[in-house]
Amino acid sequence: MADAPNIPDEAEVRAKWGGFAFTAANVKKAKEIIARYPAGRQRSAVMPLLDLAQRQVGADTQTQGWLPVPVIEYVAAMLEMPYMRAYEVASFYTMYNLAPVGRYHVQVCGTTPCLLRGSDDVMAACKNKGMNKGKTTPDGLFTLTEVECMGNCASAPMVQINDDNYEDLDYDRTMAILDALETGKQPKTGTQEPGRHTVEPLGEPTNLAAMVGGNHDYRKEWAK
Repeated sequence: MADAPNIPDEAEVRAKWGGFAFTAANVKKAKEIIARYPAGRQRSAVMPLLDLAQRQVGADTQTQGWLPVPVIEYVAAMLEMPYMRAYEVASFYTMYNLAPVGRYHVQVCGTTPCLLRGSDDVMAACKNKGMNKGKTTPDGLFTLTEVECMGNCASAPMVQINDDNYEDLDYDRTMAILDALETGKQPKTGTQEPGRHTVEPLGEPTNLAAMVGGNHDYRKEWAK
């Protein structure tokens, strides 16, 4: 389960974000997104519009962004849908943040494949950088969250930082990524295993026909 967000006081949030509105550029983007859906079905655009709103908040705060209640209300009103329906979407998906986060939102997978492959070392590297689960570092740079499976089991352990995935991690590789981000550099995304391309095997690609020769030949049984 993802760590529970530390949602700020409602009065404070409304004082700061009560007047939220899309920029002119984002209004244009929102209209283009809504136009993809049939008339009367504009609420189907709720996910991309929530993402657009979160990114605007992120640009305003120089963070990864989050969705204050007034911002969700704004999106719901634009789509002519109840606020609670929009909130249900925002609270279900971990890509939406319901509380402020740092410039880099570090989401560490803690489910079985990543755990077996060493996600504890990834978490240890994060803690060595002063991170604690569900918290933002005092300098506002990193927020650490432990999340459920993010679909990179073949290259576990992995971490998602903002929009990027980093895979085949260990303690040192994780530290190198965090060091780069800390100094304003963009580390290499994807697998960190030298010589590996995406999630291909470290050796040559294989198929079932090629594997038969190295194992029991089941072809006679298959023919029956």
